[in-house]
Amino acid sequence: MRGALKESGHVPRLQELAYVWTMTENTFPVYKVDAIVTFFRTEVLTGQEAKHFTKNDLAPSPKPDAVQRLYMRILQLLYRFKPECHYMVPFSENIQHPQLHEWPTAVMSVYLRMRQFLRMCYVYDFSLNDLLAPKVKRTVTILSGIMNYLHFRKQRLDMTMGHQERFREDMDKLQAYSRGTKDAQKKMDKLTTIPPEQQAEARELDSALSDLQTNTMHQYQEVNAINENIAEWKTEMAEKSQKLTQLKVDVATLKENIGKLKSQIVESPEEMKIQMEKMKENVKNIKLAIETADERLVGLQSNVQGVTHSEADIQLIFKLLQDLQSSMNKTQQHQEEAQALVCVYEAQQKELKNHGVEEGQLKRSLGMKMDKESKQHIRRQKKKEIKDQYVEDVLGQCDNVHQKREQIADQIQERDRDSQHLRSQMTNLRDTCSQETEKAQDLFDRLLAALDHFHKRIQNHVVEGNNDIVKMTANF
Repeated sequence: MRGALKESGHVPRLQELAYVWTMTENTFPVYKVDAIVTFFRTEVLTGQEAKHFTKNDLAPSPKPDAVQRLYMRILQLLYRFKPECHYMVPFSENIQHPQLHEWPTAVMSVYLRMRQFLRMCYVYDFSLNDLLAPKVKRTVTILSGIMNYLHFRKQRLDMTMGHQERFREDMDKLQAYSRGTKDAQKKMDKLTTIPPEQQAEARELDSALSDLQTNTMHQYQEVNAINENIAEWKTEMAEKSQKLTQLKVDVATLKENIGKLKSQIVESPEEMKIQMEKMKENVKNIKLAIETADERLVGLQSNVQGVTHSEADIQLIFKLLQDLQSSMNKTQQHQEEAQALVCVYEAQQKELKNHGVEEGQLKRSLGMKMDKESKQHIRRQKKKEIKDQYVEDVLGQCDNVHQKREQIADQIQERDRDSQHLRSQMTNLRDTCSQETEKAQDLFDRLLAALDHFHKRIQNHVVEGNNDIVKMTANF
C-alpha cells in the first residue's frame, strides 16, 4: 500500500496538506516582519547583532546564518545555553576526524533543542530545512510563535514579581502587627497588674465596695417595706376620703330632709317634740360622727406628716441610692471596659497565636525552601563541578584535537608541498616528454618521408628492372 502511494505520488500531497493544516490552525497571531525584527532586536539580541539584524535577513529570502544565530540567542535567553556550547564535540576514540563534525554538530544541537522548545510554542513540525534552507512564511510563523511565548513569559515573570513584592509587604505587615500586639500586650499587662504600692488601696476599695453593696441591699429592702406601708396608708386614706364624701352626702341629704320636714311640720306640739328629739338624736349622732371623723383626720394628718418626713428620708435614701447606682454603673462600665479589654486581649492573643502559627508555618516553609535551595545549591555546585570537569576534559580533548588537527594540518601542508613538488616534477616531465615526443615525431616524420622516398625509388628500380627484363627477353 505504501509503495502504491509512493508510486502514485499521494504522499507528497498528503505532506503538503498536513503542512497547510498545521500552519493554518495556529493558536497564536502571526505578526508582520517589521514587528518581529523590532521585537527581537530589542528583547533578544544585543550589541552589534541587534544593529546588524535587519528585515533583509528574513525577507524576501531568509539567510540561514542569521536565522541560526537568532535561534541560538533565543536558547541562550531561555536556557542559559551559550552559542559556543553548540560547537563542542564529545571526543571519543571511535570518532575519526572529529574536526569534520564541528559544523553538523552545531546545526543538530540547535535543531534538537529548538524542536524541544517549539512544542511549548505550539509548533510541532520543525525540521532541518527550517535551519538549512528556511522559507519566509515558515520562519515568520515560527518566530511569531516564539514571540507570543516570550510575551507570555514576560507577563508571568511580572506576575511572579508582583506576588513576591506582595509577599514581602505581607511579611512586613505581619512583623508590624506582631510588634503592635506585643506593645498592646505590654500595655494590657500594665493596666491589669496593680502595682504593689496601690494593692492595699485596691483591697480597701474592694472591701468598701462590698460594704456599700450590702448596705444598698439593706436600704433597698427597707425602702421596699416603706413603700408597701405608704401604699397601704394611701389605700386607707382613699377609703376614709370615700367615707367622708359619703358622710357629706348624708349631711346634705339630711339638710334637704330637714327642709322638707320643716315644710311638712304639723302644728301639733307632741309630734314636733318627737321629731325634734329625733332630730337632736340625729344631730348628736352626726356630731359624734364628725368628731370621730375629725379625730381620724387628725390621726391621718399626723400619719401624712410622718409619711412626708418618711418620704423626705426616702428621697435622701433614694438620692444616696442613685449615687450608689451611678457609682455601680461606673464600676460596671469599668468592668465592661475591663472585660472588653480582656476580650480584645484574648482576641489579640488568638491573633498572636494564629500569627505565631502562620509565622511557624512560614518559617517551616522558609526552612524547607532554604533546605531545598541549599540542596539545589549543592546540586548546582556538584553539577557545576561536574560540568567544569567535563568542560575541562572536553577542553583538554579539544586541545588534543586541536593539537592533532595542527599536526594533521602540518602533515597536510607537508603533503601539499610534496604534491606541489611532484606536480612541478610532473609538469617538468610532461614538458620534457612533450619535447621528446615532438622530436620523436619529427624523426618519425623524417623516417616516414625517407621510407616513402626509398619505396618510390625501389618502385622505380623495380619498374626499370622489369622494363630491362622485358627488353632483354625481347632481345633473346
